[in-house]
Amino acid sequence: MFSPAVVVMVMVVLFAVAALAARAPIGLALALAAAAGGLLGGLAPDLLRHLLEGSLGYLDTMLIIAAAMIFVKATELSWGLPSLASGLVARFGRKPVLLLPLLALVVMLPGMITGSSTASVLTTGALVAPVLVGMGMERSRAGAFIAMAAIYGMLAPPVNIPAMLIGGGVDLPYVGLEGPLLLGTLPLALVTAWYLGLPIMGGKGSSPAVAAGGPGGLPSPAGGAERAGAWRHWLPWLVVALLMATGRLWPGIVPDLGLPLVFLIGAGVAWLVGARRFSWSACAREAVAAAIPVLAILVGVGMFIQVFTATGGRGWVVVGLLAMPALAQYGAMAVGLPLFGAVSAYGAASVLGVPFLLAFLGNNDLVTTAGLSLLAGLGDLMPPTALAGIFAAQVVGEPSYWGVLRLTLVPALLTLLAGLAMVAWAGPIGRLLFG
Repeated sequence: MFSPAVVVMVMVVLFAVAALAARAPIGLALALAAAAGGLLGGLAPDLLRHLLEGSLGYLDTMLIIAAAMIFVKATELSWGLPSLASGLVARFGRKPVLLLPLLALVVMLPGMITGSSTASVLTTGALVAPVLVGMGMERSRAGAFIAMAAIYGMLAPPVNIPAMLIGGGVDLPYVGLEGPLLLGTLPLALVTAWYLGLPIMGGKGSSPAVAAGGPGGLPSPAGGAERAGAWRHWLPWLVVALLMATGRLWPGIVPDLGLPLVFLIGAGVAWLVGARRFSWSACAREAVAAAIPVLAILVGVGMFIQVFTATGGRGWVVVGLLAMPALAQYGAMAVGLPLFGAVSAYGAASVLGVPFLLAFLGNNDLVTTAGLSLLAGLGDLMPPTALAGIFAAQVVGEPSYWGVLRLTLVPALLTLLAGLAMVAWAGPIGRLLFG
């Protein structure tokens, strides 16, 4: 049996080598690192049990993601999302000060309910991309707009998986985080939308062709979707928001249905009121297929954390962080969380986010968790993986994602500073939000 320090270093190195050098799937790399760490840490007799328990550690989160992806796919197949985006462009196309934040919100929506920036980029990001290009943005700038909005969507409530993973590591319930997460994402999304869009667009806005779904604009919904009332596009989202809110506002009167059931009900509403009918089996297959990479990562993260804790690795990391000077702690947090997130933002949240939260206990834990999740989410911009940047470059037709990443530098720096500020001033921010 090796010391916790050796086990941790071997697990992290093996994980990085498998994910970056060998190009193994992130979930598989995490599982391999967990198995090796368990063998080195003396867990061989019970290793299979630990891996199995760990793989189911985030089952609730995986159910939420699968159901949320079905909901997003249902709103897409029923032409709800395309019609919603077209309606916003038609209504606010001449007012870029209003249109840019609204388009950022459209990109954010799938990430807000799935906790995945990739889901945002590949769904609403692909819808908004031709609009941004048609409004005068070069492709790299449009890609940066989509990438940052997708990351803010991943970090915004109601579903923030990095925050869930950080809280789950210290038995902190995922309750009451809406305020800190909104404070940490919506202002940044607003500033980023204006920063990337207004200098290029000036006061022009979109052309009539773009607003109407012409060449270079949004696809024109089929089956009379454009003539459908706006209530059809918004109703599934409003039903989901209402079901989420009522169970928390009146817990003794309205039962809490659980997020998976809420999202499935929203998908049913999209099928009933949408402008186009779709096959439920095809919807479920496409949605779950898109969610499998994220679900596999969560299975691997669960295994990694189970072994990481059982071998004493988490305790060793926490003790090391507590022994560091305060300034060094912030430096390690600012560098370590985003860089580790280059392999997996979820992995960064669980492996490093939990020890950092333990190191900063005593302030407002909800605000601290929200700040740490901002730092972990930046991992989706870190090369060589840079999931948000790579997929955003693809949907806008930019040959190299480096041009996209270059334009995200200032918004990413603002996000980094915001995350550090939330951790440093968690107490005053908590008193401001919660009284």
